Amino acid sequence: MFDAIAFAGGGNRCYWQGGFYETIKEPLKLAPTLVIGASAGAFAAVYSLLEIGPEVRERVIGACGPHLKNFDVAAWWRGEPLCPVGPMYRRLLDQVLDAAALTKLRAVTDLRLAVARLPRGLTPVAGAVLGIATYQLEKKLMHPVHPRFGRALGFRSEFIAVRSLTEPLTLHDALMASGGVPPFMPVTLINGRPAFDGGLVDNVPVEPLIDVERSGGRTLVLLTRQYRNVPDIAGRTYVQPSQKLPVRQFDITNPDGIRFAYQLGRADGARFAATMA
Repeated sequence: MFDAIAFAGGGNRCYWQGGFYETIKEPLKLAPTLVIGASAGAFAAVYSLLEIGPEVRERVIGACGPHLKNFDVAAWWRGEPLCPVGPMYRRLLDQVLDAAALTKLRAVTDLRLAVARLPRGLTPVAGAVLGIATYQLEKKLMHPVHPRFGRALGFRSEFIAVRSLTEPLTLHDALMASGGVPPFMPVTLINGRPAFDGGLVDNVPVEPLIDVERSGGRTLVLLTRQYRNVPDIAGRTYVQPSQKLPVRQFDITNPDGIRFAYQLGRADGARFAATMA
C-alpha cells in the first residue's frame, strides 16, 4: 500500500511509531522499498523492520525508572557523562543489533538514516548549540512540520544508506549520530567528521521520498507530535498521535510514559488500518 515510509524523530515519543507500525504492518501488507529515519525515529525504524520491538521495549523499560537522573552532576565530576542516556543507548544498540541484524536490515529494504552536517567553520560544540537553539526557536515560534531555519544557517542533511554498512559498529555509530544531541548524546564521527541529529535540518525526513512520489508512489510519514497544519502533498500521508504523549524525549526516569506511547501507537494504528481498509 505504501512504497516508502519516513520515521520522524522525537526521542521517547518514537515508541508511538513502534506500536503504530507493528499494528498496521499485517493488515496493510506493508513492504516498503524505501524507509527513512531521523534521530530516535531511525532506531524505531530499525527495530520495527527487524520485528524486535518487544525485546527493545522490555530492555528499555527495565532499564529506566525514577531512581535514575537525567542529569547526573556527581557522575560528571567523576569524569563520567553528564547525561546517562547516551551510554545507555550505546549499550542497547550493542545488545540488540549484531551482524545477523545488519544482514537482515540490508536485505529487507533500502533503509537510510538522516544525520546533519554543520556549517563550515563551526566547531562541534558551537555548531550543536547553534543548531539546537535554532530548532527550538523555530518550533516555539512557528511550530512547522518541516523547519527551515537550520538549512538557512548552512546545516545540511546527509542520508546514510544501511546497505553501504558492513559492520554492526558502523550501524551503531550511524544511529548514535542520527540522534546526536549534546549533552544528551556524545559527538559521533561519521567518515571522520562530526555528524549530529538529523532533526537539526528536518526532524521529519522526507527529502528522499520526493522521487518516489514523483514516480507515482505512495508514501507514509510517521510523526511523533501533534501539528495544527500538516502539509497536503500528492501521494503522501502524514499520521500523528491522537493526543500529546506524556513523555519527554530523553527522559530515562519515566517508563510509564514509554509504555503509554507504545499503547497509544497501537490504538492509533488500529484505527488507521481500519480506515485504510
